[in-house]
Amino acid sequence: MASSGDPEFVKRAKNHQFEGLTKDVEGEWQGPFVFIQAADTQYGMINDWEGRGDGNEWEEEMALTKKAIQAANTMEPRPKFFIVCGDLVHAWPGGKYREEQERDLKATFTDLRSDVPLVCVCGNHDVGNSPTRESILKYRDSWGDDYFSFWVGGVKFLVINSSYYPSNYSDPSVVGELKQEHDDWLDAELEEAKSSNCKHLVIFQHIPWFLKSVDEDNEYFNIDRDVRKTMLAKFKEAGVRTIFCGHYHRNAGAFYDNMEHVITSAIGCQLGKDKSGLRVVKVTEDAVAHQYYDMDSIPQKVDF
Repeated sequence: MASSGDPEFVKRAKNHQFEGLTKDVEGEWQGPFVFIQAADTQYGMINDWEGRGDGNEWEEEMALTKKAIQAANTMEPRPKFFIVCGDLVHAWPGGKYREEQERDLKATFTDLRSDVPLVCVCGNHDVGNSPTRESILKYRDSWGDDYFSFWVGGVKFLVINSSYYPSNYSDPSVVGELKQEHDDWLDAELEEAKSSNCKHLVIFQHIPWFLKSVDEDNEYFNIDRDVRKTMLAKFKEAGVRTIFCGHYHRNAGAFYDNMEHVITSAIGCQLGKDKSGLRVVKVTEDAVAHQYYDMDSIPQKVDF
């Protein structure tokens, strides 16, 4: 089991690939498998949101994360990976409690079984509403690359940094060069996927493109409408099957033609009627199926 003092524990995405989960190793279909998709562990938000403090306590989020980890550790079949789609912690870059929250989250995840890789996606709280070069580089230093690809059993997965796209509160223009590098990488990965014979192409990000409809107005929880339409058309053309997101702290989602856009509620603080939980995803040759479970109903055995 990795220890919290092991820098490799969280720095697994390097050179825009995830260690051990490469096409050379995982490029061939090996049969159905399961993975866990979660979002918004966001240590400190419950305390802040409920007005009991300024994010200075996160015992509740720690307890919920431990429940999620225990479920992953005992699930049959073993999940191929456990991914957290952003807002790992609540404190902003450089903010009060940031280092303590990150330290405790890393320590909590040392309990995840060593053969279930932890995959981290950056959220707006992780790099800032309007990210800077400093905030991006600091995230990379602490958690690994902010965008990368990986393969599992013949399925190609792309992790993108949704904070590079404008929204009602975000202006990524200050990191224009980094955004261009991200977009060039993404275009190349999508092009490669067309000829890769991957069984499915799946994207993970934090901020959803939309909540209910591709034509909906801009708001806090989605990405600028003009950008969203351009990107979704590009994803569809490349053959993306499913996009998994977080950020909304509620379950939601819809389809863009035949491409499913899935929004998963938080492990931590809830903003709607859902309970804290995670999504269990079953991948077969023909489908990427999924179901959200609250912490007290996560199955120990997943049937195909």
